Amino acid sequence: MNVKAVSIQRSLSRWFALQALIGLSIVCVVVYGITRWSFQLKQAEEFDRHSDLVRHAIAETRTPPNLNALRHKLDDYFQTHPDIQVVLLAGEQQIYRSQRPVPQGHSVFKTLSLDGLKFEEAPVRLELTLDSSSDDLLLERLAWTLVAAATLGSLGVAWTGFLIVRRGLRPLKQLTAQTAAAGPTRPGARIDATSYASELHPWIEQFNALLERAEGAYAQLEAFNADVAHELRTPLANMIAQVEIELSQVRPVGALREAMSSQLEEAQRLSAIVTDMLFLSKADRGARARRGRLLSIAEQVAAVGEFHEAELEAAALSLRIDGDAVVQVDVGLLRRAVSNLLSNAIRYAKTNSLICVEIEHQDMMVRLSVVNRGDKIDPAALPRLFERFYRADISRSGSSSHHGLGLAIVAAIARMHGGKPFAESARGVTRIGFTLVRLEAEE
Repeated sequence: MNVKAVSIQRSLSRWFALQALIGLSIVCVVVYGITRWSFQLKQAEEFDRHSDLVRHAIAETRTPPNLNALRHKLDDYFQTHPDIQVVLLAGEQQIYRSQRPVPQGHSVFKTLSLDGLKFEEAPVRLELTLDSSSDDLLLERLAWTLVAAATLGSLGVAWTGFLIVRRGLRPLKQLTAQTAAAGPTRPGARIDATSYASELHPWIEQFNALLERAEGAYAQLEAFNADVAHELRTPLANMIAQVEIELSQVRPVGALREAMSSQLEEAQRLSAIVTDMLFLSKADRGARARRGRLLSIAEQVAAVGEFHEAELEAAALSLRIDGDAVVQVDVGLLRRAVSNLLSNAIRYAKTNSLICVEIEHQDMMVRLSVVNRGDKIDPAALPRLFERFYRADISRSGSSSHHGLGLAIVAAIARMHGGKPFAESARGVTRIGFTLVRLEAEE
């Protein structure tokens, strides 16, 4: 299902318009309410003023009661005030009614009991009807004016907001162009964050970091492919040449068997390279070690040492294990890493020397080191020992007979256990190993 992309520019413009509409509407409602309240106060003052006048007229004409004089006084007054109608009642008898009626539908009615005033011994009640048509018309016009102002104001804010956001997002178009220009054809190209707003700096920095990681991975992949091609080319060329020689002439069965055995060794070497490459690829994808039950690291190292006993005797070397730790590990991976480290130490250790495996506790880490005496490794080469197909010195004894993935596998196994590899070489002593992260359950 295709989801339509949301435009930041339009979305912000809508929010600006909505915010302006809500704000202006609140202001308009307040203005309208205050105006209406002011009119109501004015109308109340009108009622009070007219009622005071009627009260004064009744007081002047009630002793002795003179209805005609009262009507004459009220007519003289209310003829000049056509916006109000007055009905005067003495008990249930209507004693006065103004001559001009007030329009229906636009009027305000109020009944007042004039306490303490009587006319011909009857209590007086006053009914006032005020013509509010002018006030209602003004309020209606004000309401329409406020509605128009709120609407036009919101549209104006939306339009200006649209232009402001459009201008504010203009750097993103430039950023898009620079991003599109970055690629394999321009290695090392980066986006200059100083040319953009500070809000974009975190994104630009992360993008530049992503480019660096991608270029590093690309360079590593190119080097890896070249190394793989180089490592596979020689044994494949040997196999092809050997087969061509064997097929070019008639050979006895014994000679063919010997030739086939040689080809089998080359095929097994190729298979080992492919298997190791597949394992490293799996580790690069973030595979984690399957940790089993608690095991003694020293016992596992001793088991691997027994497997290499013949190699140790042939090289006149001895093995010693110092320290121990009980942790949860993947037994197969641990033994493979230790085996690779021992094989590496056996190849490069001096004859009649000691290879020592040291196991140490370091807080939540376990450190396993394989120490041997031999030629010093160049300090510049130490960080690269765990790279694939890397050899510190091709002239070192035994280096040409191995394909250079052993220590890379050690590094991968360390990462699968949450640790990392390390290598040190000084004063004829080489120390290579890795760390393992202990699980909380092991505490």
